[in-house]
Amino acid sequence: MSNRQQRANSEILKCLTEIIKDKMNDPRLDKIISVTEVSVSPDFKFCKVKISVLDVKDIEGVTKVLQKSEGFIKRELGKMLDMPFMPKLKFEVDKGAISVLRVEEILKNLNIPPEEEENGDDNTGKD
Repeated sequence: MSNRQQRANSEILKCLTEIIKDKMNDPRLDKIISVTEVSVSPDFKFCKVKISVLDVKDIEGVTKVLQKSEGFIKRELGKMLDMPFMPKLKFEVDKGAISVLRVEEILKNLNIPPEEEENGDDNTGKD
């Protein structure tokens, strides 16, 4: 990946985060949404945007809302970035973030008894 692509990815990620959090007034986007990764194609015509939502049940709905709002988002990106044209945005679910949430949920549901402390000898090896 070229330096130019890397700079574009980081700038687009920063701007998309700001647009989604501050400029979109859709009540379906009141959930905690984060843009986890942006990957622009080498010709800058397409951009894959991976998102994560705190509530896993709502992530498909949020993805659809963002995809339908692509025109607005691209217009706002155009105001914030100096690019000859805005890439076509494709919003996807970040599977890694979903996996992390599932593992955390599983760990919370485990019933692990606390370790009992032994009284008396502590095996530190010091006399």
